[in-house]
Amino acid sequence: MGGKGLTETEQKKEYLKEYEKAVRQMKRSEEKITEMRLSKIMPSAGNDGMPHAHNNTDLSGYAALLDEEERRYMKARYHRIKLCREITDKIERMDNEDEKDVLMYRYIRLMKWEDICVKINKSWKQTHRIHARALNNFIV
Repeated sequence: MGGKGLTETEQKKEYLKEYEKAVRQMKRSEEKITEMRLSKIMPSAGNDGMPHAHNNTDLSGYAALLDEEERRYMKARYHRIKLCREITDKIERMDNEDEKDVLMYRYIRLMKWEDICVKINKSWKQTHRIHARALNNFIV
């Protein structure tokens, strides 16, 4: 793990946060492809409000761009899914169920601390103690 100047615990947190980052990147890529498709189906109208002829005869350039983007998306998606699975597997391999729960709720489900406390029926202080212990026991 990289991260110059980060403590081991901070490095573990950064690694766990990679899950959220991967999910966000996948969503952005999906949105980009959807926008590309929609822009070709419903091209934007001119500002004068009058209909204009569109050159829809040559879609090969568009199709090639869309195909390239979809291939790039699928390749990146595969790597992101693999990373997400790796992170969840490492959490699941932990021995303590409370520690697993706290890491899953915080880094995979992206729950707020207050909600985690309610979910596991522990005080704020106990929850953070479990979190600290979980990070200490988490193996990257």
